Amino acid sequence: MQRILSLLLVVITLWSCNDKDSKNKRYLTDSNGNLNHLSVVTDNDNWNGAVGETIRDIFAAPVDGLPQKEPLFNINQIPTAVFSDFATKNRIILKIEKGNAPKVIIKRNVYAKPQKVVVVQGKNAQEISRVLNEKKDKIINALKAEEITERQRLLAKTLNDDKPLRDSLGVSIKFPTFYRIAKATGDFFWLRRDITTGTLNVMVYEIPMDRIKNDSTIVQQIIAVRDSIGAKHIPGPTEGTFMKTEEAYSPFFRTAILNGKPTLEMRGTWDVEDAWMAGPFATFLIRDDENKRYIVAEGFAFAPSVNKRDYMFELEAIVKSIKIIK
Repeated sequence: MQRILSLLLVVITLWSCNDKDSKNKRYLTDSNGNLNHLSVVTDNDNWNGAVGETIRDIFAAPVDGLPQKEPLFNINQIPTAVFSDFATKNRIILKIEKGNAPKVIIKRNVYAKPQKVVVVQGKNAQEISRVLNEKKDKIINALKAEEITERQRLLAKTLNDDKPLRDSLGVSIKFPTFYRIAKATGDFFWLRRDITTGTLNVMVYEIPMDRIKNDSTIVQQIIAVRDSIGAKHIPGPTEGTFMKTEEAYSPFFRTAILNGKPTLEMRGTWDVEDAWMAGPFATFLIRDDENKRYIVAEGFAFAPSVNKRDYMFELEAIVKSIKIIK
């Protein structure tokens, strides 16, 4: 009897602890908001002054590589006094706090999930503006990564079969069923989606590592690679025409890390000579040391007369899902 009472006491104790733990856990509702829509929480005085000007200069700056000016984020200011309830549920939030030592704090799932909240602190407006400028790349990368993850989650609801790319190139890539494989030649794949005003496209192929030399001509080398691919695989509407890099605009170039691999990133515009066809592209050369090659993945859009930021963001989300599997 004593043994039964002891066991019962243990069960009651464990149940009480578990019940206490469950009460301490916060229930987070799902976040909301359109992709690339940033909520900025700050007082009206800040928003109408130097801090607001700095925020707009950074987060509403034109997206690199687009043929027309489109903002990096659509910004919605929320006064601190009314930041509660539904207003706290946006997926990406920039919160300005005056009066504290200057720093940037990046938090996840504070008011909802998934969510990224960036808190920027400073003792006064001048200090906050300085912190924003100094840490802008870190902040933008954190917010954009959250939006890429969300876009990938939505695209993954109906995935196409990437087995042909796995078998031929040794890479996996997550692309939805509304993209089709328009061309496959063993070492080159062209994925395509028809939209109302044109097409969205992804190219995946490989080149030998020694094709790209790390010197002052690296941008010209990448242009030469993509133009040779355009001449071979992406024909224009008339014989002898093909997709090539637009020479009138200097491409944006940087180095990055993609899924743990050193990557060369170039963005710019393409056109077809003697044809009214042009659009933006984003090319990623992913270094594969084991196989002494670069995997090249590019997204490009043909969508005349409409905004292209969100289309290119979708293509970037697909490209950034790519992983080398052998």
